[in-house]
Amino acid sequence: MKIVFMGTPEFALPTLLYLIENEDVKAVFTQPDKPKGRKAVLTAPPVKEMALLHNIPVYQPHTLKDGEAQKIIEGYSPDLLVVIAYGKILPQSILNIPSHGAINIHASLLPKLRGAAPIQWSIINGDKKTGITTMQMDAGLDTGDILVQDECIIGENETSGELHNTLAELGAVTLKKTLEKIKNKTIERIKQDDTKHTLAPILSKSCSPIDFTQSAKQVHDKVRGLNPWPSACAVLCGKTVKIHKTTVAGETMKSPGTVYKDGCRIYVACGDGNAVEILEIHPEGSRKMTGAEFICGHNIN
Repeated sequence: MKIVFMGTPEFALPTLLYLIENEDVKAVFTQPDKPKGRKAVLTAPPVKEMALLHNIPVYQPHTLKDGEAQKIIEGYSPDLLVVIAYGKILPQSILNIPSHGAINIHASLLPKLRGAAPIQWSIINGDKKTGITTMQMDAGLDTGDILVQDECIIGENETSGELHNTLAELGAVTLKKTLEKIKNKTIERIKQDDTKHTLAPILSKSCSPIDFTQSAKQVHDKVRGLNPWPSACAVLCGKTVKIHKTTVAGETMKSPGTVYKDGCRIYVACGDGNAVEILEIHPEGSRKMTGAEFICGHNIN
């Protein structure tokens, strides 16, 4: 099957590698190179690096609206567009080019968690499961017909970084099933129930501050959902800190937001009468450290 692939970050790599090894990938579209790090070194997206490694033509248009990308894709006469975490909205004129249209690999069980950050929000929301959906793309935001879904259990202490890696691998598996059904002409399209949709908006550092009046589980879910980025944060012992790892602890009579210790363990009281234990913390201007190491430099009762 002749395929034009559209994707950008590491999340897309397992799917792209599967296609390279099993299908005919004619071209790859990805985001333009961007400055990275303190020295702002111009850096290629992971998808570009993999494509070039396998001698696949790479295109990095700043826009898909001027007709140039459409002409390029038409020149390859693809059977299918495969899109995963590309980062641009595809106009209908491009979606119409391939004989089998365009398929998107989305990291949630649609219609739940439409949007840019479904992995993180599945954890922040305290969901017990998520998954991968392959979807026949339309002009809407993750609104197309569902093709294949695979579920994945979310561990109670799993971070979004860990879940990201699991779902990246699952994405390739789900796409394989989808392509098999297309080739066998057994694919079924299921319309999404729009009344059950939820959103997963893009994250920013404004999401980071922790509200300790929430339950201990809600605080714990936020910490792991924002790990590794943008990281949950709070002011503890007069210092702004990033909190990377916690666990739900037992009951406490202390008021929400109170920091206390028990031996070499540090806790913060939450709004439901329980506490979270801080396992990994990163004070401003210092290095990342364990909760026990943080205790050593601070007067905590």
